[in-house]
Amino acid sequence: MSWNAQSNPGLFIPTTSVFELDQLRDVDVKSDSFKELLVRLYQNVNNIALALNKKDSGYYVEEEFVNGQVFPAPVGTSNSQEGIQAFRKVIKFGALPNTTTKTVAHGLTITDNFNFTRIYGAATKPATKEYLPVPYASTTAANSIELWVDVTNINIKTAIDYSAYTTTWIIIEYLKQSS
Repeated sequence: MSWNAQSNPGLFIPTTSVFELDQLRDVDVKSDSFKELLVRLYQNVNNIALALNKKDSGYYVEEEFVNGQVFPAPVGTSNSQEGIQAFRKVIKFGALPNTTTKTVAHGLTITDNFNFTRIYGAATKPATKEYLPVPYASTTAANSIELWVDVTNINIKTAIDYSAYTTTWIIIEYLKQSS
């Protein structure tokens, strides 16, 4: 199915104003047309706020951040109508390990109501300007890089020496449901 601008599958609002400039200059502030103008302005500002609040944010920081993603909430929960806000956190992982498992604390207090939606990252080898996604699935199993999260850490396991990849960023995105 192709994208159709009429179906508005995202949170897009019109970019063309619906106001005549002559109307704005000559309007009587006590008239019905001025009241209608105010209503339309309030509606447009509200549409902008609604769309902005529901956009996936491109802000990647090392602290917990509400990223704008909304996931369906379980039926019957207090937020089942609005959904559950997703959070994002960036972890500076440092160098990849040399044939071992390396752990870096993520700093979250994980409860039974946590669900991770995405766990991903990338590593840089500055000497040769090489870059790898993390996790990494190689056609040679020993070259793969495993990535997982537990209650306290981000974990990366390698079967070969990847320590020349000295800069690694890991991004975790998750839901915290109230009980």
